[in-house]
Amino acid sequence: MALRVYRIPFSTNVERVALAAGHKGLEIEWVDVDPDDRSVLEQLSGQSLVPVLVDGDDVVSDSPVIVALLEARHPDPPLFPADEARRAEVELFIDWFNRLWKRPPNLIADELLKPSPDQSQIEGWSKEMAAALGRFESLLAGRDYLFGEFGAADCIAFPFLKYPVLGLPPDDEETFHHVLVDHMPLGDRHPRIEAWVRRVDRHPRA
Repeated sequence: MALRVYRIPFSTNVERVALAAGHKGLEIEWVDVDPDDRSVLEQLSGQSLVPVLVDGDDVVSDSPVIVALLEARHPDPPLFPADEARRAEVELFIDWFNRLWKRPPNLIADELLKPSPDQSQIEGWSKEMAAALGRFESLLAGRDYLFGEFGAADCIAFPFLKYPVLGLPPDDEETFHHVLVDHMPLGDRHPRIEAWVRRVDRHPRA
């Protein structure tokens, strides 16, 4: 029986789940939600963000939680290392990415939507995004994926870091995605990130 997942177009968080489920060969029944009418999400989960997964009587929101749930219920092939310490490292990375890395691009997107954006604030947040690229480049030293084998960390980070390499898909007018293109200049100093993006992009999505 297919898992049901509610999504909206171009969602980075939805692509996390699509990559995780694709890696595990899981079938997803996708339900498209109008971005301007999220009442079905609120009725299902008590909040308005995607993705929302429905598996029998269970309703789960928040993409990292969904990825961890897929791992728990469908452990093979794995998305997390079997070793306890290495799994903790991946979980710390995911927590850092969601709580800290995502903050500057979200703040820039919010600022750009104001009548008079504060350019000095935007410049500061943009520098934070550019500086973080070095961490990803270093994580990829001598390995194909962020923590060695393809896994949860790649599913979590790729949908955001892909934009400087792959650009915007047609009809994607989301301000946040434009920020991801405009404020992460890879140049020629981050060849590992570019190669990783193209490598992950070849992985299946559900």
